[in-house]
Amino acid sequence: MKQKVYTNHFLILSIVLLIFFFVNISLGSVSIPIKDIINTLLNLDSVKESWSTIILNFRLPKAITALMIGSGLSICGLLMQTLFKNPLAGPFVLGISSGASLGVAVLILGSAIFGFQFTVFSNWSLPIAASLGAFLVLSAVIIAANKVRNTMSILIIGLMFGSLTSAIISVLSYFSEASEIQQYIYWNFGSLGNLSWNELLVFFLFYVICIIACLFIIKPLNSYLLGENYAKSLGINIKKSRNIILLITSILTGVITAFSGPIAFIGLAVPHLARLLFNTSNHKILLPGSAIVGGIVLLICDIISQFPSSEFTLPINAVTSLFGAPIVIWLLIRKKRIYI
Repeated sequence: MKQKVYTNHFLILSIVLLIFFFVNISLGSVSIPIKDIINTLLNLDSVKESWSTIILNFRLPKAITALMIGSGLSICGLLMQTLFKNPLAGPFVLGISSGASLGVAVLILGSAIFGFQFTVFSNWSLPIAASLGAFLVLSAVIIAANKVRNTMSILIIGLMFGSLTSAIISVLSYFSEASEIQQYIYWNFGSLGNLSWNELLVFFLFYVICIIACLFIIKPLNSYLLGENYAKSLGINIKKSRNIILLITSILTGVITAFSGPIAFIGLAVPHLARLLFNTSNHKILLPGSAIVGGIVLLICDIISQFPSSEFTLPINAVTSLFGAPIVIWLLIRKKRIYI
């Protein structure tokens, strides 16, 4: 009976996801009918050439980016909440996003201290700088994870790395020009529409690898819900599974931040939405459930950010929290409880 309910939930959510995917592509400064979007994707000649260019080069990559970022951050948030048994844990608690932000800050704000200018770099410079910063913090977190036994200590270490990188960014900002600070702030707003197809392909490869890896840790994740001692009694290698969870979360969060900037709310709130919708703690259901709900939520936030049929676009990072947080608060108050 429960399996049938879950199947119906996934079917409805998949239809909703598909609807918002096409709505997202249709809206913008130029409104394009969904019929013409489908004709463009089917490579039919009945569509205006300008519309076809807009769809294939700008809106389709942005919609796909929103799907991957929304689902990726949601999965990372679910992994962190399960590992740390903390409903407030999210994909950024390990400091990976802060490390990516530090890499970008050094690139943009470092001219006053390091003596180089951001303008000499290519379009790949921001993702590469962010990836290097994220990798630096990832390495430190993995080393720390192998030195301490207590999982909560890893959480504290991650938060300390976040504070440390924030302090360094503040120092860089203090010595930087106003134009450089403005450029860094714009990156910090987050964006879904800056990726070319080549960048999207690189993003997609990392995304697929991490999603496939998640399939092999469902049993350890479910066992973590009842404590590490219970997990050991089931033959789970705590240290190995913990490192795999940290590695998946770090890589996926780092890549997302590198290509789109830090995007708030999604990773923290969507796992709770998925639990409320599916009323289960089984990660076999929650992992795909969180991924679909995350994709839907970020597509909706992107639609809102565009002011449909307007040439202005709000920062996606602001929209996710501004419109999403009150909904989650209402749902949690209505349920009167929250659980992991």
